[in-house]
Amino acid sequence: MNQTRTFLLLGLLLVAYLLWTGWEQQFNVPPAPPPTASAGSLAPQASAAPTPVGAMPSMPVATAKAATPAATLLPGSGGAHGQRIAVHTDLLDVTLDTAGGALVQARLLKYAVAPEAAPRVSLLDDSANHYLVAQSGLVSNSAGAAPAVDAPFKAAHSSYTLAAGQKQLNVDLTWSDPAQGVAVIKRYTFTRGSYVVQVQEQVHNLGKTPWTGNAWTQLVRTAPPAPAASHFFFLHDPSEYYSFTGGSWYSPQDKFNKLAFDEFAKQPLLRTVQDGWVAFVQRYFVAAWIPARGGNAQFSSATFDVGGVPHYLLRSIGPAFSVAPGASVTQRMSLFIGPKLEHALNAAAPGLELSVDYGIFTVISQPLHWVLVQLHRITRNWGLAIILLVVLIKAAFYWLSDKQYRSFAKMRKLAPRIKALQARYADDKPKMQQAMMELYQKEKANPVAGCLPMLVQIPVFFALYPVLIESVELRQAPFALWIHNLSAPDPYYVLPVLYAAVMLAQQMLTPAVGMDPTQAKIMKAMPILMAFFFAQFPAGLVLYYITNSVLGLLQQWYVTRQVMRADAAKTD
Repeated sequence: MNQTRTFLLLGLLLVAYLLWTGWEQQFNVPPAPPPTASAGSLAPQASAAPTPVGAMPSMPVATAKAATPAATLLPGSGGAHGQRIAVHTDLLDVTLDTAGGALVQARLLKYAVAPEAAPRVSLLDDSANHYLVAQSGLVSNSAGAAPAVDAPFKAAHSSYTLAAGQKQLNVDLTWSDPAQGVAVIKRYTFTRGSYVVQVQEQVHNLGKTPWTGNAWTQLVRTAPPAPAASHFFFLHDPSEYYSFTGGSWYSPQDKFNKLAFDEFAKQPLLRTVQDGWVAFVQRYFVAAWIPARGGNAQFSSATFDVGGVPHYLLRSIGPAFSVAPGASVTQRMSLFIGPKLEHALNAAAPGLELSVDYGIFTVISQPLHWVLVQLHRITRNWGLAIILLVVLIKAAFYWLSDKQYRSFAKMRKLAPRIKALQARYADDKPKMQQAMMELYQKEKANPVAGCLPMLVQIPVFFALYPVLIESVELRQAPFALWIHNLSAPDPYYVLPVLYAAVMLAQQMLTPAVGMDPTQAKIMKAMPILMAFFFAQFPAGLVLYYITNSVLGLLQQWYVTRQVMRADAAKTD
């Protein structure tokens, strides 16, 4: 069973590599990318010549010569604020800024910052330590005027509330330029039970010549602060190293793509897309601009400094459209600001569910997540749902595990004879290997047979790992007794200790054939090391490993007893 131990050691080396990667991310933080645009280039620049209707404008090129710095283009970045408009719905508390009509704050009322804490998660915020805002507007490609990114809009009220029984709430912000004969109504529509905010840009041409322009949307943010220190070995939650925080975009052709903060300067986005979206994603939550379906949009990214602080921008610009004199045209887009609930993401836009980043195991992880959700509907407890999911997986692989444990039992029976051969041919390795192969052939034993079933199961259990890490449903979800938060480590380290005990029991049932003294010492230390590592991981993940290990231990014990009884019956 030296091969089995080798596979286990390779798995542990993989864990060590992931931990080292996390350490590198934590302590070797790359320097902030150099600024590639001034704050003034936030607003799409009008082209010198009109763009044909339906055509895409040339993408704004962010260079130091493109525009002079203008910090007021960033609401909350040091420039003047407009009037703050408060919007209250059943799911969101939103703040609009009349300077540009931007959505500058959004609190998720169903999600607390900490369990049993009053503060809600702020996904959008224009404060200095957590800057992420959603902006939209128009750019004129003709002589007609369009509101600048910080143009002063007006609102009828300073506060809006979605009343009981009311399905939708409209908030209108107005802007006009009488000299140019242009008026704009920016309408935000909030729907009960939805994290999607519908946005309309209504252009009214009051002049005597056609108005031509484009609608644009953009998300602007700073890099997030480092996670708070909370663990005695890792300075931060290890699961944070798996989760991606940064930009992302989607198109039916290119599928889901991530854009890390350091790639904004190195590999900026510039793509014409139909039926896609751009977003800033983080663990559990996402903010995404979704252009109207059916039309082309140009996606781009940029990075720039405001007061020495790097800012990152994702922008979408729609095709040119024209408004005849005396007419009006409405451009539509939507903004998703909420948790990564797959049913909500699916309803919002095609491909938005991929923002729940399962990595290379997506094709396996998504069905596992679906089963987990169905089990929760039955049990009403996410901890029990995890246990039942592992039971179902073990049942599906029962036959393979049976083959594996029968191979272990046979090797355990041959262990004394193998040790005798090792002692006899200690100075002659080739003869030792030949004698062991003859023994395997005579007894019809295959030392690799116990490893192959294990390899088949590994992708499934690897795919379950991101499900437990990324699923917002498990965030702050209680289990039982002292486990009040499955997304946080066990506060009393009971689960890691239980896992170490189960691992010790498994070692006692698993033959240590062909293992040298160094390997034996390493394997004996593994339960302690794994308990130490698992003390840092979310309780839901450790619960999954314990359940899997306990079920495996019970099956191995049962199969071993069967093999021993069969051998005893033969000798009788």
